[in-house]
Amino acid sequence: MNAARRIIRRSVRKGRSRWLLLYEKGMALLALGNLCLVLFDLSYVPWRDFWLQGRVQIFGAFGPPIPLPILSQQTSRSPVTDLYDPVKGIEPNPETQRYLALVDELRQVTLRFGVESEAAAPILARLRQLSDEMIETNPFQAANKTGQFVRIINLMREHIPEADSAKAAFARFWTAEYLASVDPKDGIEFFQARLRPLFETNYSRPIGESGNPVDFFPLLDFPFALLFGLEFVLRTVAISRRYTGVNWLDAMLWRWYDVLLLLPFWRWLRVIPVTIRLGQAQLLDLERVRAQVSQGFVANFAEDLTEVIVVRVINQIQASIQRGSLPLLPAADPSRSYIDLNEINELEAIANLVFRTVLYRVLPQVQPEVEQLLRYNLGGLLKQLPALQTLERLPGLGSLPGQLTERLASELTTTTYKTLTNSFEDPVGSQLAAQLLRRFGEVLANELTQQHVLEEIRSLLQDLLEEIKINYVERLSHEDLEEVMEQTRKLRQKAQQLQQARSA
Repeated sequence: MNAARRIIRRSVRKGRSRWLLLYEKGMALLALGNLCLVLFDLSYVPWRDFWLQGRVQIFGAFGPPIPLPILSQQTSRSPVTDLYDPVKGIEPNPETQRYLALVDELRQVTLRFGVESEAAAPILARLRQLSDEMIETNPFQAANKTGQFVRIINLMREHIPEADSAKAAFARFWTAEYLASVDPKDGIEFFQARLRPLFETNYSRPIGESGNPVDFFPLLDFPFALLFGLEFVLRTVAISRRYTGVNWLDAMLWRWYDVLLLLPFWRWLRVIPVTIRLGQAQLLDLERVRAQVSQGFVANFAEDLTEVIVVRVINQIQASIQRGSLPLLPAADPSRSYIDLNEINELEAIANLVFRTVLYRVLPQVQPEVEQLLRYNLGGLLKQLPALQTLERLPGLGSLPGQLTERLASELTTTTYKTLTNSFEDPVGSQLAAQLLRRFGEVLANELTQQHVLEEIRSLLQDLLEEIKINYVERLSHEDLEEVMEQTRKLRQKAQQLQQARSA
């Protein structure tokens, strides 16, 4: 029965986690859609020419802006601008629209009656008048499209090079004599193909009571803000109830980044909560992004940080040597107290441990080599004795020096080892050995101090540490930190693989 209950609870938890993940994915995608809408709104006015005619503006360092055709230069309207212009409060500019309407009327009259007809004369006169007014008032300035207006003037002056001004160029262009004397593609069709798309980019945008251009995007954004606000309140209540000791303020700070989804200003900051939500919903792998960001920070600060740490440690050691507070050296001031944490002489304990290791573990293993060395030295010494040289000449005693050497070497090593072992195991001998080591250290420190060698040792140690500091910093500056980071990343991946293999 208990096993069945556990299985049911486990399945319920799995079902809840599955539905929770689906909910997180849905909200993350909704937040992503809202972010895309925000970015589109922020870029709509600067990129309106693209949505209008498939054109963008490249503003060069010198001269007027140059239109770059992306789709076509033909006069056309886009459903995007038809739908979104009202959201941004954009309306057709009345002056440029009146100008374009007269050009359309002139085209119709020209097709029916000709450009030199009486019906075309007043239209041409009106176009010359509006051209002069347009050059004087610049109706493109309010929409921040002065670059387009300058481009129109330059194109007209290039088209009629004999004119000495923009007004003269437009006045010459809008005459029956000129339009009748040129090919249609250099007349009204030139205006339609080259100048009309630039005229159509102009617009008017009324100013609201706040002093800013009219913008109805907050009305589109309000349903998203309302939904995210409601979710934020529900999450706050759920967190405060789930975790004891967490009040409402702590629960709000738990997911502080969701507040950025509710701000009516700085909407581009919503990229932060959207990115976090996509990572939590497992729709975006943020681990790689985090690794790349942290690698950049580590690569920038690791060298300086390591240098500072190493230099500070060496400086502390140098200061300790200068003060005489380093326990490896005798203190220059005997009255200076040294803080002992465990009431143990570490140097004496280390020496005792090393001596025991050498006596019980090292010497038994190297005893054959020691005997061989002693045998060689004793053999050379005995061969130099006149008495043994005489014994070698006697019959039957030629091998006596060799046997004597073998015997002496074996007895000497065995006796020495046993003597050291017995003296160390004996309480009195051990105490005498410890007393000898302690007395040896005291006498050595005292003699070093009396012979004024201590200052020279300290000076040499400080110079050595200074050399280490300089050489280490130099090697660190020449070391490739990217390679170190790559090695660290490989070691981390290998550790993760080993951990996954053990868990599997």
